[in-house]
Amino acid sequence: MTIQTLVSEIKKKQSFLCIGLDVDLTKIPKHLLKTEDPIFEFNKAIIDATHHLCVAYKPNTAFYEAYGLKGWQALKKTIDYLNVNHPNHFTIADAKRGDIGNTSSMYAKAFFEDLNFDSVTVAPYMGKDSVEPFLAFKNKHTILLALTSNAGAFDFQTQQVNGDAFYKQVLKTSTSWVNAQQLMYVVGATKAEYLSEIRAIIPDRFLLVPGVGAQGGSLEAVCKHGMTNSVGMLINSSRGIIYASDKQDFAEAAAIKAKTLQQQMKKELEKYLQN
Repeated sequence: MTIQTLVSEIKKKQSFLCIGLDVDLTKIPKHLLKTEDPIFEFNKAIIDATHHLCVAYKPNTAFYEAYGLKGWQALKKTIDYLNVNHPNHFTIADAKRGDIGNTSSMYAKAFFEDLNFDSVTVAPYMGKDSVEPFLAFKNKHTILLALTSNAGAFDFQTQQVNGDAFYKQVLKTSTSWVNAQQLMYVVGATKAEYLSEIRAIIPDRFLLVPGVGAQGGSLEAVCKHGMTNSVGMLINSSRGIIYASDKQDFAEAAAIKAKTLQQQMKKELEKYLQN
């Protein structure tokens, strides 16, 4: 998917919501456990109920890998279902990969060719030769971890390196890599106060922003400091939407939560964008 298509979908739906499909079998409605593929049936119901309210879906691959072959098959069925039925939704494999070049090439093939995701999250710690193999795929996007929402982000990401915060070094250095125009960045919503400085370095790049909702991030603060003329962000919510109910009405409850966020996003778009 191109950025132009993504921006068009955002403006059409008045939403920049990404829904995280992080399926924990101990949290989904018990009646689904009797089905042949509970993970896929849960995802399908969530997608069917919320697709008109969001522009992206983000399965965290750990929640599928934990269930072995059946979990991976459910992930494949989920992305196939999205690509066939909702091809205009931006898909993110939240895999946080990053390894030496030939290994990264195999990871990229797995997510971009076999599974046909639009994007994948990647850790930058090993440098450009671990990231550029992902950037070699046309119309695919690599979402680099920059400043994450967890408390441990302060262990390394904000530490000073040659007079600059480490995450700023990551941002600045990555813009020089081959096909860097295909980079997006993860910036946690709980770090909204850093967004102005981040925008000074990457003014036009898309950000994936987790942490609104269950982790306490503020949508209004993120938009104030991070919104661009082309929106420039996807706000992810996972638990706050998909686990709104553990009863038969779980999909409807998820849609209500997604609608609430979408309406808040509509107000932010009206505030910052000129139509």
